[in-house]
Amino acid sequence: MNDLDFNASEYREMEAQILDTIDRWVEKDVRPIALHFDQADEYPLELVEQMKELGLFGATISQEYGGLGLSATTYARIVSRICEVWMAPSGIFNSHLIMASCVQRAGTAAQKAHFLPRFATGELRGGIGLTEPDAGTDLQSIRMVAQRDGDDYVLNGTKTWISNGIKGNCLAVLTKTDPQASPAHRGMSLFLCEKGEGFTVGKKLKKLGYRAIDSAELIFQDFRVSADNLIGGEEGKGFVQVAGGLELGRINIAARGAGMAAGATKMALAYAKERKTFGKPIAEHQAIQLKLAEMSTRAEAARLLVEQAAVKFDKNERCDLEAGQAKFFASEAAVKNSLDGMRVFGGYSYSPEYEIERFYRDAPLLCIGEGTNEIQRIIIAKQMIARSDG
Repeated sequence: MNDLDFNASEYREMEAQILDTIDRWVEKDVRPIALHFDQADEYPLELVEQMKELGLFGATISQEYGGLGLSATTYARIVSRICEVWMAPSGIFNSHLIMASCVQRAGTAAQKAHFLPRFATGELRGGIGLTEPDAGTDLQSIRMVAQRDGDDYVLNGTKTWISNGIKGNCLAVLTKTDPQASPAHRGMSLFLCEKGEGFTVGKKLKKLGYRAIDSAELIFQDFRVSADNLIGGEEGKGFVQVAGGLELGRINIAARGAGMAAGATKMALAYAKERKTFGKPIAEHQAIQLKLAEMSTRAEAARLLVEQAAVKFDKNERCDLEAGQAKFFASEAAVKNSLDGMRVFGGYSYSPEYEIERFYRDAPLLCIGEGTNEIQRIIIAKQMIARSDG
């Protein structure tokens, strides 16, 4: 666990209470609105206010700074519970917590004291600005430049596909402070940027799935940010700071996948018990039973991989292998289970009135976000080789 001063028994009791609260919130407030906000691609403002009250924007932020100080294991369970019903809300606080994680791990004492309490309450809410039009997985090819000018830095460039880019008001933005550095990552720095003059939203991006959460193009044109907002106070550390935050991000993506895989299984099972063909529920047909068995096994395997990665993260052990395995398997499980779920639902699966249709559109994002699954395979293989040599 993080910084909770509880023994194991007390923590388990507290976690059970938190998860029970989340379950009741999901059924009472999330499930009833998911269809409308997904179809309208409308940001769920009231839901965000409820997230603030639940403490989700401070879930993994230390209690010292007003957060809940939850372990990655508990956090992953919360994410999975929400994503069994609707994935989009988890993105609103996940990107935000990656930003907070960068500050909590690498920020100066002054940065932690100034920003983390405001992150924990959701007063400052946002995410992390990495992707650019010509730079996604290969972050070292970003072009955004930050030039020192007295006590400030001046940022110029464009970021794209930025979660919380419209409704958020603060981002951790990856830049190049030394474009000539070799290797390139040594010239990269991370800045906390609150919206202001020179920091504008270019456009909202339309998406196949993962609707309701805003994804945007952001333009920085002579945007001035105080040198005090350089995370860690030292240039050239941005790439390492981001890479550390992505471990938690990959555990989150894996937790989303495990939740969606479980959610799709529950939907398919419930429908198979109700829908009848040839005089009996389709759950009694062997072809459907085979699908349900495979779906439930995938979902459970995904859950266990997420738990393994989160436990290692909580022990401050290196977990890029485990996080990569969890992210890769759980995201693919979400995609496969959503498709198998559609096959169980048959023709009704094409109707947006059935949640499985939304799952089918949302799940593929998990194979792309926080590092594509192709990259995850490479990470997994390299870590396997390195560990075997050790």
